[in-house]
Amino acid sequence: MRIEVSSSAALPVPTLATEESSQSSASERLSRGVRLRTLIEAHGRFLWRNLRRLGVPQSLLEDAVQQVFVVASLRLDDIQPGAETAFLFRTAMNVAAHVRRKRTRKPERPLDDEDVQTLSDPTPTADDLLDRSYARRVLDEILDEMTESLRVVFVLHEFEEASLPKIAEYLAIPVGTATSRLRRAREEFELLAASKVKQK
Repeated sequence: MRIEVSSSAALPVPTLATEESSQSSASERLSRGVRLRTLIEAHGRFLWRNLRRLGVPQSLLEDAVQQVFVVASLRLDDIQPGAETAFLFRTAMNVAAHVRRKRTRKPERPLDDEDVQTLSDPTPTADDLLDRSYARRVLDEILDEMTESLRVVFVLHEFEEASLPKIAEYLAIPVGTATSRLRRAREEFELLAASKVKQK
């Protein structure tokens, strides 16, 4: 007995496994999109502030922030839950370093008013520097002149109020190293600030 097979039988028919795979893929894309959007909304301002403090000129800030999130989108699967801030900050450090290497002139203007925080002792405050406009310019110059490894710790602790254990986590260094760098950063900041005040 011969079984007749119509031509339509040769057409591929989606199987349940194929449909489930397609649905799973769409769900994963949606999940990644939601996670990336959450990162942008939760950390956008954080990156903007710190890229500026790490030496990125005002005119290049938007592009620098976008570069950080592009890297994050490409490595989303590598970012462990709870470690998002550390990953983004380390990426921001790399982006800022790249921007600084390409700079041919100093930033167009100093830090914005909202970026200037009153620093805890022993660092000088805006009042110590007498004039807010002068303080903004001086703070910008001091941060630019600080040793990079010390500036990063100083910015995180004094501006972002990050604890030493958090700083160690963000930078992937021992807590003792973070503590030592913060002490040295404060000393360096004081010396640079004193020098700026004398030059006034």
